[in-house]
Amino acid sequence: MLYAIVDIETTGGKFNEEGITEIAIYKFDGHKVVDQFISLVNPEKDIQPFVVKLTGINNKMLRTAPKFYEIAKRVVEITEDCIIVAHNAKFDYRILRTEFRRLGFDYSRRTLCTVELSKKLIPDKPSYSLGKLVRSLGIPVSDRHRASGDAQATVKLFKLLLSKDSKKTIITSTIKTDVQHKMAPKLLDIVEQIPSVTGVYYIHKADGEIIYIGKSKNIKKRVNQHFTNKNKKALIIQKQVAAVTYEDTGSELIALLKENEEIKINKPTLNRSRKQTLFNLGFYLQELPNGYQTITIEKVKEVFDREPLMTFTTIHEAKNALYKMAEDFKLCHKLLGLSEAKKNCFNYTIGQCNGACVEKEPVATYNERFQKAIKTYTYPYDNMAIVDKGREVDERSVILIKENTLKGFGFYNLNYQVNHIEVLEGIVTPLENNGNAQHIIQSYLRKRKVSKIIELKNNQ
Repeated sequence: MLYAIVDIETTGGKFNEEGITEIAIYKFDGHKVVDQFISLVNPEKDIQPFVVKLTGINNKMLRTAPKFYEIAKRVVEITEDCIIVAHNAKFDYRILRTEFRRLGFDYSRRTLCTVELSKKLIPDKPSYSLGKLVRSLGIPVSDRHRASGDAQATVKLFKLLLSKDSKKTIITSTIKTDVQHKMAPKLLDIVEQIPSVTGVYYIHKADGEIIYIGKSKNIKKRVNQHFTNKNKKALIIQKQVAAVTYEDTGSELIALLKENEEIKINKPTLNRSRKQTLFNLGFYLQELPNGYQTITIEKVKEVFDREPLMTFTTIHEAKNALYKMAEDFKLCHKLLGLSEAKKNCFNYTIGQCNGACVEKEPVATYNERFQKAIKTYTYPYDNMAIVDKGREVDERSVILIKENTLKGFGFYNLNYQVNHIEVLEGIVTPLENNGNAQHIIQSYLRKRKVSKIIELKNNQ
């Protein structure tokens, strides 16, 4: 899929009598800019004074600039087989068509408007003007009201909108049209176009329908496995696939969360064999008759009156977490059910238990340490940002937890401050806070390291 992100500055004036003073086009493949064209343009007419004040472009600057007919061929070439994307696309596309019509050329392209997409995917913003919208989303913008600066900001906005489009309506509609105009690609051709990045991938039929969603730390390698394996699902994919799209997430944890949520939203036919929940066992808090607190491991579907503290897929995974928790916080193996000793546990003998098993450690002291262990192994802070690798060198990914509830994920530039909850809420794409999502995050944090976890405060 190719997009031509366009921004045009004009002379102002009467409708359909405007002339182009500057044009910027960034050819975008959905992930990165692959070509660009930026030029001042001599409109052969005066610029309205208010436009000069707004853009800084004046008549003197344009005297030696090329006229539109001199750049028309380059505009046609760089936008060939592309969808025109612009902030208020009706305006930019109308201006382009008007200029080509003056040359006797019928210029026709499909269009997408980032104003309309933003209103659907980022509702309730006070303003959808480009400057105010991108600032509220943490997108850096320079050279405002100049074609190049505005087009660059629109590229970043469009990339964010593709990420927020969990129903994949933008991608599926463009694939449907593309496949109709091209012969079905060979499997090898599809694989060659996919990079070895971490993220989520979507396997489409010719009508754009998503038949399978997956995640991988190496999307190219994983898709190639689908195309070379001989199991039932792989053979169906090989027969029906017309295109594979992907979303680079940088972070494996975000890829896991997006895969979980988007399978639920899009219900791909080949993902339906997946179980409703990713876990079946849970840690449950229990207070013993002597006042000491402990944990029991129970089947989640058999406990209706309490929420699990943590969830696990297998008993082996649950027991390992319990052993690790006991080691990290000097908790008693006997109280945790990890020792069948009749008196004191073995760890008390070697000094790794403070004697809760024989009621030598005060209940309040033990329970305080026990609660600290629970907090560390669930969410370390009530309000926190889980920061990890981004999609580019100068970018980081972030997952927002507010009041122990998953709010969403996003990406931010390293120059952007993320220690305010209110700021983060403005840039994250919402995710549903359900049992599977909580299981994914907590399991990931137990097994793998992220760059850092930041405790957040309100109104810092």
